[in-house]
Amino acid sequence: ILSALLSSPCSLPNPEDALLVKAPMDAVENAVTPAAPSTVANGTSSAIIVEEFEDLASLVRDDEASVSITVVGASGDLAKKKIFPALFALYYEGCLPKHFSIFGYARSKMTDAELRDMVSKTLTCRIDKRENCSEKMEEFLKRCFYHSGQYDSEEDFKELGKKIKQHEGPRVSNHLFYLSIPPNIFLDVVKCASKSASSVSGWTRVIVEKPFGRDSESSAALTKGLKQYLTEDQIFRIDHYLGKELVENLSVLRFSNLVFEPLWSRQYIRNVQLIFSEDFGTEGRGGYFDSYGIIRDIMQNHLLQILALFAMETPISLEAEDIRNEKVKVLRSMKPLRLEDVVIGQYKSHTKGGITYPGYTEDKTVPKGSLTPTFAAAALFINNARWDGVPFLMKAGKALHTKQAEIRVQFRHVPGNLYKGSFGTDLDRATNELVIRVQPDEGIYLKINNKIPGLGMRLDRSNLNLHYAARYPKEIPDAYERLLLDAIEGERRLFIRSDELDAAWELFTPLLKELEQKRMAPELYPYGSRGPVGAHYLAAKYNVRWGDLGGSEH
Repeated sequence: ILSALLSSPCSLPNPEDALLVKAPMDAVENAVTPAAPSTVANGTSSAIIVEEFEDLASLVRDDEASVSITVVGASGDLAKKKIFPALFALYYEGCLPKHFSIFGYARSKMTDAELRDMVSKTLTCRIDKRENCSEKMEEFLKRCFYHSGQYDSEEDFKELGKKIKQHEGPRVSNHLFYLSIPPNIFLDVVKCASKSASSVSGWTRVIVEKPFGRDSESSAALTKGLKQYLTEDQIFRIDHYLGKELVENLSVLRFSNLVFEPLWSRQYIRNVQLIFSEDFGTEGRGGYFDSYGIIRDIMQNHLLQILALFAMETPISLEAEDIRNEKVKVLRSMKPLRLEDVVIGQYKSHTKGGITYPGYTEDKTVPKGSLTPTFAAAALFINNARWDGVPFLMKAGKALHTKQAEIRVQFRHVPGNLYKGSFGTDLDRATNELVIRVQPDEGIYLKINNKIPGLGMRLDRSNLNLHYAARYPKEIPDAYERLLLDAIEGERRLFIRSDELDAAWELFTPLLKELEQKRMAPELYPYGSRGPVGAHYLAAKYNVRWGDLGGSEH
């Protein structure tokens, strides 16, 4: 084979052709021992051809690529509580490649054994209770290694690169870096990793955690900085809410069910509500939150992403770029946010059941007199033919009465409803509503009007209920599992593109600047309450009632 290559004036076959070679590998390995360099007909040194052929032979020897996953900021809470457990869950389910290694990188001094001990405390067998779970844990932990270094040191990353190479061997290598670090050191890490620890034979990808800047300017600067060292295809901006099972199900629900798609417009939908609430405050960790606030932390990313997925037109395919193109169109069609369509709040101290819950500014990590909102409600509008005039109401807050995230679609009243007398004057009670509960207790239910059995004509609102725990007893994967697997496989559908990020910031930046320049004081609400009264006035302004005020519904 080799002599034929050397005697031929043709160029060397491409790697795909090389993989078709069927000769026994020992024959190939013997054949590629170079003799004295000679020159073939086209003037190319035979030594160069032999060297290239050796590379191809190594591909033939082992065409299974390896994946090395480096968690930068491995000693932080996110890495311990979410990333390592998600990687173990993927390993347990057999979703990771055959050849993989996981590296923790941080400034803390730690041995491999200490990293494994730290990680082992957060791993669970929640997916399955089979007996081999502990064995799987041991196998997984053996694949975990640690390297200590500075985030801005190319030398330290070069040493990391050497350690990664030792574990990869001769295989094609792919490198995934997860940046579980503060945004102010993103660029230092990306610069060092791309120059000193990127793959030379496979792909290199970087997962970037939010926040992606504080406004349009800082976001654009971050994107520009990242693109000095990476292409857009290498950057995976993660919003873990896009990995939630019920968010992923949005497009399935709409585009594969004839009963919903014809109704998905201003003609039938009266309003859409995107609600996010937490039943706890900052609890001594307000330092980070105070510099961002609830609008940047939840609305500009999580809720706006869900809105774009909900409202987009049918993409031409399920390919990542086609879906992201439609999301960008929605964001660019949105009317500018007005201050009069926004309510902000901040939780204050409240005593309940003999327990006193501290207010936001009583948190020692929060500056005294801070005006940072811990609650916000807003009315947004999409200026296109499908959604013109339909209010999209967002509400997000901390220290509220419940912990949940849901999408509520309230349909219009039935024209000339024959049964409106049975509901009295409250027509809202006769309105159909589709509720998609993202968390907790995932489910989808549709509120319909129904006759109560009996001799009289009494109507009731009933739920057609898809309760996920009852219908699907299998554990629902964590959002980080789905997104990590997508990043490894190069699936970008659930990650945010740079122009999508630009459009999101263009919508919220003018509002944020106005709030800060005018030093708008947030309306105070008691810890554990339903939030500021102003949110109800905002909804009433558009003839809407918040759908989450009726307590438990199923």
